[in-house]
Amino acid sequence: MTRPELLLVEPMLPGIEAELDARFTVHRFFAEEEAARAARPRIRCVVTGGGSGFGNDWIEAMPELGIIAINGVGTDRVDLGFARSRGIDVTTTPGTLTDDVADLGMALMLALMRRVVEGDAYLRAGRWAAGEPFPLGASPRGRRLGILGLGQIGRALGQRAEAFGMKVRYWNRRPVEAPGWTALPDPVALAADSDVLAVCVAATAETRGVVGADVLEALGPAGLLVNIARGSVVDEPALIAALSRGGIAGAGLDVFENEPAIRTEFLNLPNSVLMPHQASATLETRIAMGELVLANLAAHLAGERPPSLVN
Repeated sequence: MTRPELLLVEPMLPGIEAELDARFTVHRFFAEEEAARAARPRIRCVVTGGGSGFGNDWIEAMPELGIIAINGVGTDRVDLGFARSRGIDVTTTPGTLTDDVADLGMALMLALMRRVVEGDAYLRAGRWAAGEPFPLGASPRGRRLGILGLGQIGRALGQRAEAFGMKVRYWNRRPVEAPGWTALPDPVALAADSDVLAVCVAATAETRGVVGADVLEALGPAGLLVNIARGSVVDEPALIAALSRGGIAGAGLDVFENEPAIRTEFLNLPNSVLMPHQASATLETRIAMGELVLANLAAHLAGERPPSLVN
């Protein structure tokens, strides 16, 4: 029996790729782009990452395509309306990465407050041994965390912050209930009432640049920004300007607008902690994500509703 053909846009864990090879004829775009292009008329399934997405030009060249399985939760790089108009299922891997992304959000927050990156450089440069003073950090206890986007990740981050003694407030695009947490009417009001603003909102046309100069000004010169969502939801020139002039105290960033080719200005800002989009990058989470991708593919090919179909 002929195995269905699948396009793999970016690498996955070896064990997951082995499962794909056992079930499909796999064309690896990242290793054999020309062969993948030639196979497009026969490909029935695509597996891609949230950051890579999948373009309409490729969809148009794939008449047999029935499913785009995103190994992640972001759908901003796939035209959902266009895919649906062609009867293509689009799936993600929700829930599998919630805890790890929230963990990294706390790690970035604590790295900023406790000057972890600065301390590492200070020690390695011999400045501690030389007796140079090191500035005091800040405790999270009693500070206000504003969560921009109270989905699964935002809620998980808020729970972690409470364990560190922080007070949680939030803004969400649609009204949600969060007993014990304070809802604010808009992003500016949230920033003004926060010591740390954590960006967890989904990247859509509506949220593009939602963290702009007005939000950063409201956050103020003592405020910290943490972004574990998508780079597009932050106005990066405004953020760079605020960091450069002391408009906010610091930023912890896991995502960037044009990653991996990020704005070089970020590299020269000492009041920032930068990560190469690693929030979900643990072995445990990547296994769980890959297994859900496999389950979505199997259900689609069996004529069933995939377990994490994007509505």
